[in-house]
Amino acid sequence: MMITYSGHSKLRSKRGFQIVYEDVILASDSLTLEHLKELSSKRKAVEEFVNESSFVTEAIAREISGGLTSHVEQGIQKLEQYIPLLENLVHYVNENQNHPRIGKWISELQIRWSSVLAPTLIFPFQGPKFYQINDIYFELGMTLFLYATLLHDHAVEVLTSDMVKSGSLFRQSAGVFNYLAEDIITKLSRNTQGTQPEVSCSICSAMSLLCLAAAQAVTAKKAEEIGKSRGVLVKLHHGVSEFLNQAMQIAYPQFETVASHLLDFLQTSKALHLSLSHKFYAQGLRSDGKISLAIINLRCAIDDLKKTSSREEKWRSELKKMIHELEMLLEKYENENDFVWHKKVPDKSSAVPLPQAAKIVTPIAYQPHKWERTLVLKW
Repeated sequence: MMITYSGHSKLRSKRGFQIVYEDVILASDSLTLEHLKELSSKRKAVEEFVNESSFVTEAIAREISGGLTSHVEQGIQKLEQYIPLLENLVHYVNENQNHPRIGKWISELQIRWSSVLAPTLIFPFQGPKFYQINDIYFELGMTLFLYATLLHDHAVEVLTSDMVKSGSLFRQSAGVFNYLAEDIITKLSRNTQGTQPEVSCSICSAMSLLCLAAAQAVTAKKAEEIGKSRGVLVKLHHGVSEFLNQAMQIAYPQFETVASHLLDFLQTSKALHLSLSHKFYAQGLRSDGKISLAIINLRCAIDDLKKTSSREEKWRSELKKMIHELEMLLEKYENENDFVWHKKVPDKSSAVPLPQAAKIVTPIAYQPHKWERTLVLKW
């Protein structure tokens, strides 16, 4: 039983404020001017993707992308064409960061992004709130955040058809979030870090753990399909819940600045995977002839799961299904014990703790692909 997080790729760039690099940053030669124009063109493609403002038909979009049928994959491709050019500009801006014109140019770009992780506005009909931070690392950070979320969304897309690819994409997404937290956000000026959740080191770290949890959930699903032992499944699902617990510990201190949807998902998903771990553990205890311990462990697991609530109807439905599944298994074991084994069932204080969790997945490190192009700027 695996639920997935969605909606965090719905970032928006401010409509009507298209970033045109060559209109702001002055080039000293034609090659630099062409580079800036290409940068603007790739940025416009990303902007049209996130704002869903392109008038290109699906058929033409598929042809432009080289045959990609997935809208998410098309977005990933656009970002992979923009990010190396942007990283090259960031390199030159960073080299000349003390020049007075740099600050003026970046300010005139008016870099504005919405947030998908900030709390929902009281009056949502007003549209998303946009944040403007006059720092080129803000543009790079938000672009990479979008890239990581699209990798996550593509992993969800292919989950049912290719679990190996799905797990790899989740790990790639975790790697990009790690890179954001450790290498990019730390370069933002101190007074802008955490201005919105997407440029918070702690939230990006929590998102990385969320992706690792998803990758391990895929591993657990695959392990169950190929008939791995219950002991392995217990440790894997327990490991998923531990990844999510770590993410919760990081995200909850930020609850005033983070959408409840994210916190709700972390809590619900953790409870479901912990329940799966208890289910497989109880089955293992039953196979070992310890039916009374299996019964008390299931009772405890059901009681704990009933304490979990969710605002999302689809997630509440999954919680109800899991409770029903555990209750059916408990009823089966209780009947078996009454008619066959006649074992005394201990009280809840005798419940056996789960075996130690196994966290076996790691992020795939993000490797920047900066295009080495010399920029000659007019100072």
